[in-house]
Amino acid sequence: MPFCDRPAALVGRRWMLALALILLGSAPVEAQVLATTTRAVGGVSINAEGILTRVDVSRDGSLQQIRLQAVPQALQARAELRKVSLKALERLIREHQQAGTPLPDDVHCLAGLQNIRYVLVYPDQQDIVLAGYAEGWRLDARGNVVGQTTGQPVLLLDDLLTALRTLGGQVRGPMTCSIDPTPEGIQRVSAFSRRLREIGNPAATAAAIEEQLGPQKITVAGVPATSHFAHVLVAADYRMKRISMGMEPAPVAGVPSFLEFVRASGRGMNNMLPRWWLEPDYPGLVRDEAGLAWEIRPGSVRAMAEADFFDAQGRQHPSGKADSASQRWAELFTRHYAELAQAEPVFAQLRNCMELAVVAALVAKENLIAKAGAHFPLLTQSDGFATVQLPAPRQVASKAVVVKKGRTWVIAAGGVAINPWPVVDKTEAQARVAQVRTKAAGKPAVTWWWD
Repeated sequence: MPFCDRPAALVGRRWMLALALILLGSAPVEAQVLATTTRAVGGVSINAEGILTRVDVSRDGSLQQIRLQAVPQALQARAELRKVSLKALERLIREHQQAGTPLPDDVHCLAGLQNIRYVLVYPDQQDIVLAGYAEGWRLDARGNVVGQTTGQPVLLLDDLLTALRTLGGQVRGPMTCSIDPTPEGIQRVSAFSRRLREIGNPAATAAAIEEQLGPQKITVAGVPATSHFAHVLVAADYRMKRISMGMEPAPVAGVPSFLEFVRASGRGMNNMLPRWWLEPDYPGLVRDEAGLAWEIRPGSVRAMAEADFFDAQGRQHPSGKADSASQRWAELFTRHYAELAQAEPVFAQLRNCMELAVVAALVAKENLIAKAGAHFPLLTQSDGFATVQLPAPRQVASKAVVVKKGRTWVIAAGGVAINPWPVVDKTEAQARVAQVRTKAAGKPAVTWWWD
């Protein structure tokens, strides 16, 4: 599988060496909800050279410089099914463009939507309406724009536009990120491990491994690398790796480090590569008979496991199966994902992006814009309303941490892959969703959202 992170852990004779990503760099602080959410995605920032940085905005003073616009009174209330009209949203964006004024925060936050449960098509109004749970929003202690009561990240207009434009083309492919060592780096680490008879000074050994492995290459595919959407993928991948390799404790109980599961045996380098990736875990969609009302049933994120191995040239190859330890860790991560997303917003942001990808794939596969008799060039075309442009992630340094355990060497990895097409290919018809569509109809000529 091509979408994976690369070396994250090495286990030594009496010590375990966990390789993680060390993040370097910074980004400017801006006082608008869009700039706020791109300041440091999931505790990760990327500088102009594409170098990843681990940042803590709760400690660097930047939060004191951020001022969100006040949430409009009408949007502060909790709504089980808030509706957002794409037709009215397109019109509102055009009005601001013509006036030369920036979009307000409530538009960037899609009226406070935290999920999308229904996609509703209204040919008589030339409109598509997105409906889901919503409430007012606030800035949390880590700089995330989250619901006032749930603490979960809001959906972002920028991510919706990226999904619609990326998945609206002719190619049905996944959105992926990978962080890979060079084959030369793997060869150097392998040679170094064969020469190593004992750990000696842990700090010196860790530094030597970092030097041998060298910087790792970051690749984003299927989605613009300069998008906020892509930054969420990379940040979630990074945080999963840190948790799996014991670089930071899981924010919830029941998810120990993968290193706790390692059953070491033998001597020397084991060239198998335990690898995890995160993918959508959604049941099929529900529709009405006419294909005008669609329900996206609640889903989650699933961690998948497989073992790769390196050849003598440092190139990785899939084995087609996972070892018991990496499979067990993947199952635990999946089982606790809802708790992880509640405790660590980047995992909820990843789930949001996956849900938006499902929505965009549905719109494309079922040709819903044409079915509505609509035209949304500002939302769907690459030359429409400008999305945020961030530095493309390109490179990250390796960092080795030494802990006492085990006798053999293991290299572990992880990644993210969003493939929404299998989700939208599974549908079943139920009459009840047609009733939702009838009740949800609003007046998009008057307002762009309603409860």
